[in-house]
Amino acid sequence: MRVVIVGQKWLAAEVLKLCICREYDVAGVIAPGQEDRLYQAGVAYGRATLAVPGRLTAEHIPADVDVIVAAHAHCFISDEARNRTRLGAIGYHPSLLPRHRGRDAIRWAIHMRETVTGGTVYWMDDRADAGPLAAQDWCHIRPDDTPDTLWRRELAPMGLRLLGEVLHGIDTGQVQSVPQDNFLATWEPSFDRQKLIGCE
Repeated sequence: MRVVIVGQKWLAAEVLKLCICREYDVAGVIAPGQEDRLYQAGVAYGRATLAVPGRLTAEHIPADVDVIVAAHAHCFISDEARNRTRLGAIGYHPSLLPRHRGRDAIRWAIHMRETVTGGTVYWMDDRADAGPLAAQDWCHIRPDDTPDTLWRRELAPMGLRLLGEVLHGIDTGQVQSVPQDNFLATWEPSFDRQKLIGCE
């Protein structure tokens, strides 16, 4: 299976390591900058590595790629980029989609005093976190959790595991795609963009 990995930090670097250990053909590695952990791992493993801080287009995707894997990616993967692959792009979102679509899902779950959250691997499209579901799992939110503790203890390892499971399914011809229930969808803005009334 031929893949391109897009993302940053620990999760994306671990996904790259997983793909190499499984002997997938990693055709490209795309990180937001040369200082990022994924970029450095891509260079260390001898893979074609790009720094692309914004929108991914078809020119960033090599030929004959089966799937793009987005792990902790905050760039926009365009329709042209997805269409250059055989299957499209999968991404990991740290919520139980369709709940908490948006950039700050973990922070909003904690802010809303929820006791359960989870992670979702989904098929990316032009809508924010709204594509069909490929895999999902849940976890508890502890009363003393912060976004960092919840991410490190539960949601980042869950993302690595779920992405690994979905990639194995793709590699063995078992592709799952379940539409999200838009009736249950929520979307919240970036926590840092502005202070909302009643949210301080």
